[in-house]
Amino acid sequence: MGDLAIGVTGVAGTMGTMIVRQILETRNTRLAGGSVRPGSTSQGIDIGEICQLGPLNVKAVGDAAELFTASAAVIDFTLPEAVVGHARAAMDAKTPWIVGTTGLDAEGEAAMAEAATVVPVVFAPNMSLGVNLLFVLVEQVARALNDEFDIEVFEIHHNRKIDAPSGTALGLGRAAAKGRGVDFEQASVLSREGQTGARQRGDIGFAALRGGDIVGEHSVIFAGAGERVEIAHKATGRHIYASGAIRAAQWAVDQPPGLYDMTDVLGLKG
Repeated sequence: MGDLAIGVTGVAGTMGTMIVRQILETRNTRLAGGSVRPGSTSQGIDIGEICQLGPLNVKAVGDAAELFTASAAVIDFTLPEAVVGHARAAMDAKTPWIVGTTGLDAEGEAAMAEAATVVPVVFAPNMSLGVNLLFVLVEQVARALNDEFDIEVFEIHHNRKIDAPSGTALGLGRAAAKGRGVDFEQASVLSREGQTGARQRGDIGFAALRGGDIVGEHSVIFAGAGERVEIAHKATGRHIYASGAIRAAQWAVDQPPGLYDMTDVLGLKG
């Protein structure tokens, strides 16, 4: 069997470049191609030059559909507004789709769910092994501790991140809500300001900080009377997300259509 041909959307972006580098360093994988926004100055440029790796003899394309057709699997860390078009391209090409894009709206989530009826789709707000273990642990702790323990999710990222709370933070909040058996939308408090009054019992609160070049730090605090449990993860390099995405691509090509996450990929489900 030949190397797995993986395509990368947003190949000129920070994560796109990181994923390209990781594909080249991973055994049994090869770069199928990469896409950029139509009309981008990077369109038609050798991806190796874009990523400062030297020539790879693979040019960036402006048509995502072309990339999906040329790839055995596509990794997508782009912007929410691109998701609908990428979902259509995945369905048309019957290509497994690995989605790390965060901040999706209802239309983007619906498009992803529709694609999953045709191809395997792996969606995760964070694709690192450590963070996905954190999701599992948070759900377990929330199940074990009743609502006498307040739950607060804290995250900090670099100053260029455009969404808050982060997709990972929201994923941690959903894991806590699942463990506690409550509706996340009703229990979550995404921000606080002004005269908020006392904290409501059962709330799942969030706090987000932005600054410098911090890759990503997340912690979940279970605060009770006289004791506190904290579970945390700190990322020191973005390559952990790229490695996880490639592992997801390798796993997804052997799966039937469906919407999966990293707990499926890593065998942590249940």
